[in-house]
Amino acid sequence: MTNTTAGALAASGEQFTLHRAGATAVIASLAAGLRHYDRGGVDLVESYGTGGIAPGAAGLTMAPFANRVDGGRWELDGKPQQLDITEVPRNNAIHGLLRNTGYAVLESSEEHVLLEAAIYPQHGYPFLARHQVRYELSADGALRVSQTLVNDSPRRAPFVLGAHPYFRLGDTAPEQLRVTVDAASYLAANDRMIPTQTLPVDAAHDLRGGRLLPDAVMDTAFTGLASDGGTRHMVSAPDGRSVSLWHDASVSYVQVFVTRDFPGRTLAVAMEPMTGPANAFNSGDGLKWLDPGEQFTMRWGIDAEL
Repeated sequence: MTNTTAGALAASGEQFTLHRAGATAVIASLAAGLRHYDRGGVDLVESYGTGGIAPGAAGLTMAPFANRVDGGRWELDGKPQQLDITEVPRNNAIHGLLRNTGYAVLESSEEHVLLEAAIYPQHGYPFLARHQVRYELSADGALRVSQTLVNDSPRRAPFVLGAHPYFRLGDTAPEQLRVTVDAASYLAANDRMIPTQTLPVDAAHDLRGGRLLPDAVMDTAFTGLASDGGTRHMVSAPDGRSVSLWHDASVSYVQVFVTRDFPGRTLAVAMEPMTGPANAFNSGDGLKWLDPGEQFTMRWGIDAEL
């Protein structure tokens, strides 16, 4: 296990480098984020340096909510709750409560790391919980991730879990990459990116047959995911190589974010596994609850055909 140099403090926290089967993953303790992943020297996610925060939330894990909460407001047992507004232009709370938290290491080896951070009771979320994130390189170099939320409160606690990886295929030009998402429905949203209804995919949102990134610029949640014991979504290159997002049945939504604003890239694509969509604390869609002492695990990972 390789960490940051003793005495040095990186903006993204302590660094944990995993090696196995020709693959390398670098995990940052800040937000338990995936900062780098390659196989055989082929970069499979968008990376960033240790000297700055993750651009576009690259690689972050998210708890106890993913994506957005409308105005940061929701109700608990009839009482209004107000989260901090962390997406100021749209007046929303975004990407959970641990985005600026350094996780502690519970276990580490050359092939895996287990990190944990506490969510303390606070305005907008009066619960005590722990978010544990385990990264592991499998025998073939694939990356496996599990995110577990533990409720240490004396009352039931609501939650959504998610992650925010961006995908690439080495030096292949983004304009040549194709994104494929096996989803039958999408969530229409208003101008503040709050979902308004779930609709069958139409010509503008059907990614089941794949679409080139320039034709798929969007920030859209998909559901109705095909499930055969392990759902996969893919970014592929013209030469047949591909990188794929895998997740288990706990993931009911995938946010596809194709942007022209990622630093240093003409286009970048995030495929974000989530147990619930934006504003689940208000809509109830995908929202889960943990009894006192109970825990829940979401599993996902990244594979590649190179």
